[in-house]
Amino acid sequence: MENAVTTRLGADLLLDSLYQAGARICFANPGTTELGLVSALARDGRIRCVLSLFEGVCTGAADGYARVSGEVPLTLLHLGPGFANGIANLHNARRAGSRIVNLIGDHATWHLAYDAPLTSDIRSLAAPVSRAVITIDRPQAIDACVAQAFAATNLEEGGAATLVIPTDVVDAPAPDAVQPVLPAPYRPTSVSEAIVDDAARALSKAGESIVLLGGNALTERGIRAGQAICTHLGARLLMEPYPAIVTLGGDLPVVERQAYFPDDVIAQMGAARVVLAGARMPISYFGYEGWPSQLVPDERLVRLAEPGEDAVAALEALAARLKAAPAAARSTETPGGSGHSEAALTPASVVEEVLVQLPQDAIISLEGSTLGGPWLRNAHRARRHRVMTNTGGAIGQGLPCAVGAALAAPEARIVSLQSDGSAQYTLQSLWTMAREGLKVTIIVAANHRYAILQTELTRAAVPLDDAVVASLTKLDKPRVDWVALAQGYGVEARRVATNGELAAALEHGLALDGPLLIQAELP
Repeated sequence: MENAVTTRLGADLLLDSLYQAGARICFANPGTTELGLVSALARDGRIRCVLSLFEGVCTGAADGYARVSGEVPLTLLHLGPGFANGIANLHNARRAGSRIVNLIGDHATWHLAYDAPLTSDIRSLAAPVSRAVITIDRPQAIDACVAQAFAATNLEEGGAATLVIPTDVVDAPAPDAVQPVLPAPYRPTSVSEAIVDDAARALSKAGESIVLLGGNALTERGIRAGQAICTHLGARLLMEPYPAIVTLGGDLPVVERQAYFPDDVIAQMGAARVVLAGARMPISYFGYEGWPSQLVPDERLVRLAEPGEDAVAALEALAARLKAAPAAARSTETPGGSGHSEAALTPASVVEEVLVQLPQDAIISLEGSTLGGPWLRNAHRARRHRVMTNTGGAIGQGLPCAVGAALAAPEARIVSLQSDGSAQYTLQSLWTMAREGLKVTIIVAANHRYAILQTELTRAAVPLDDAVVASLTKLDKPRVDWVALAQGYGVEARRVATNGELAAALEHGLALDGPLLIQAELP
């Protein structure tokens, strides 16, 4: 016999408010305190629910969905410990400016005083990765709290807001319907004409210049406006090192990526003025003795648009002030392919094959230095596509972001260029890809080591063959069988070691109506 609900509950009102505010998808890993919301989601039917086996997949997928769609997804997580499992990818989402609303079930308010095993300080856990943490303390406050949460995601350059929902609030009878308070649509802050005039004056002086694009400037319009300015000034066009999402390839101008290590950034920037258009000022990723944290001094920074401001409009206004002509479309290139079919794979040959086969308007979820650096150096040679990178440095982002991207753009082919060390953090993403039938082709760079850590150790003159160092950086005892892992999650998989094997596997994967994992054996 069905358990019919005849009285509207707080959970029903909550879903009404979330839907009216724009929520259409929920990445969920619920528990006992979320049962009322699960029941309401079943009754309501308007919000798509996507189950993940780990909360870090939920939050990473929400991040990818937000980056690709520009919409506000939901996560549904179980109390403080469940939320804590998703914090790392919410840190990345904060750095990406992804607008997300987290729903966290909590104990009934009358039960909190008893300090049950799963009781925790949810507010303290959520605050560092949330623009606002809002506890809905009574059903009458639901509409206003939802509006407050969505409004908080519009602050500065965006980010997540968190709603804490006690079970007795969602299980209580809903109050009489009232006109919901709908959040204002998101609009980036305009840059003043005075700021644009100041930038134009600064660039009128003799000397080299660089236009550094970031945030919302990394779209076709922003890149073309940036290139018009650079062509007019004889300047160089760069992008921030880890963009949330950037459009590249086709006939778009080539955009140089800001380097990673401080000495490389300093050499790359030289003595040039650096125009910040949606980008933060260049800083060192870590603090290295003998190197400054701020890599371009204030007197050489031209602050055109801060993150969260309308950098595209500011660039177009600056181009108009300078009387810079629109940049001509670049001639498209034809990649040559990965080389001799029997030759062993290298990171460069993997990238070359992807350059050849990548479909128009694909989306790449990129995590790891093994394939990440080579791809971003060569992405201009591919067909038009978008790339998501690891904005906050918390690893385990690449596979979940691919899940979110595939759900946000079901017509696009998603390619995940993934390092093998970081893929272990959110491997459960494969199960969601299989369950949802997502068009994701994954290339795992299987070099069986933490390559970036080995690079850092080499720079610090630490011998990699030291027994302790090797034990902390090599992943070859035992070697991970990615094909077996993928198949265990229901994802078709192939192991490749030569250029020809990769070319055939990639062609197969890009034609599939579901996911494929390719384990690319690399030195």
